[in-house]
Amino acid sequence: MARFVFVQFERITVGTSQLSVVAETAGPPGGWPVLLLHGFPYDPWSYVAIADRLAAAGGRVVAPYLRGFGPTRFLPDVVSRTGQQAAIGRDAIEVIDGLGLGSAVVVGFDWGGRAACIAAALWPERIGGLVAIGGYEIQDIVGFAEPALPPEESRAWYQYYFHGERGRAGLARYRRELTAQLWREWAPGRRFPAEDFDRAALSFDNPDFVDVVIHSYRHRYGLAPGDPVYGEIERQLVAQPQVTVSDDRSGPDGGSDGDAAERPSPPCAVHSSDWPPTCLERPRHAARQPGRCCEGGT
Repeated sequence: MARFVFVQFERITVGTSQLSVVAETAGPPGGWPVLLLHGFPYDPWSYVAIADRLAAAGGRVVAPYLRGFGPTRFLPDVVSRTGQQAAIGRDAIEVIDGLGLGSAVVVGFDWGGRAACIAAALWPERIGGLVAIGGYEIQDIVGFAEPALPPEESRAWYQYYFHGERGRAGLARYRRELTAQLWREWAPGRRFPAEDFDRAALSFDNPDFVDVVIHSYRHRYGLAPGDPVYGEIERQLVAQPQVTVSDDRSGPDGGSDGDAAERPSPPCAVHSSDWPPTCLERPRHAARQPGRCCEGGT
């Protein structure tokens, strides 16, 4: 079967308070910025097809490897290997700031959707638009104590597996087998090319992958403490904040931020669970619905 040839990514590195983040990039350096955030168990190459379209439309695409994935690494003096939602949300903002992107359109699914929603909810002035694939992903940790209907619970088997040390050992020993099982379950009847999975699976060899994943799936159920560094963010997230996107495309101080102020505006910025965006002809901000993402999240 013939394979499509998409955009060729170029790799960059940006420092944050806890990480050396590696990102795949495409499009003109001066283009309108768009941050593409992947989920578990995937990597930035999940976005290669849409990155091609965005770059062709003038977007400066930045697709980072999340903490615990691929070549992204914790800084030497960072001890915590947290995967809590506050951390990945803050990581997204620090990547935007570290690259001087100004006000970026942020796209995310699964973990990346959660990071995108958190960034938009708590730092709306830093977000030029939001595409939340799967909807409102900010976790209600208190609410997670309530059981769901059995069919829903059964789909989350891997999360409960990770709650015990048997699950940690299983992820460490069988990370490819386990993640491939999830790919199959989440796309029943759809065969994925082996080379696509093999490329993504390289990201699961990150030395911190197991620790970050296990902490993420324990923290959301109240089974593991968070890093105190992110305590204030977590306290804000308890309120399940609404998501809004500011019309102000200026810098973090409310004024011009130099190069970012000179970038052209994106042709479309949406807050929706639709994928891919289909309104590339529409100007700047469109279809924003504060707090109206559909329920979901993994």
